[in-house]
Amino acid sequence: MGVIFGLSTDMFSSDHTSRFIVPLLNFFFPFLSTQNVELIHELIRKSAHVTEYFILGLLLFRAFRGHSYQEWHLEWTLYAAIVVMLYAMCDEFHQSFVASRGASLGDAAIDTAGGVFSQIVIIFRHFLWKR
Repeated sequence: MGVIFGLSTDMFSSDHTSRFIVPLLNFFFPFLSTQNVELIHELIRKSAHVTEYFILGLLLFRAFRGHSYQEWHLEWTLYAAIVVMLYAMCDEFHQSFVASRGASLGDAAIDTAGGVFSQIVIIFRHFLWKR
């Protein structure tokens, strides 16, 4: 959560990440239009949202599981998904105070989707692994 909090600061705003992502995209794909480069930059940023909250979901599940010998329990999955959703909303609230960032329910939904996806992966792994 501390890493996500740090990534929500001005240092990782779109203006700052575009300073190194856009030149890299232009270097590797010089034939892309400016609009396509901006679109890919935005997709990379949204993918980062999904990835960081996917990892948070995995870590939360593990934290709720604790030292249990049981591999999976519905409560752990629900708790992890709820905490991911609440933290995503808190993160967007935090971003509303950062001048170069903005709060977005869409971003909170993308973040939550990453955390929920991690729980889906855990469920599939558990039920397919048992066979």
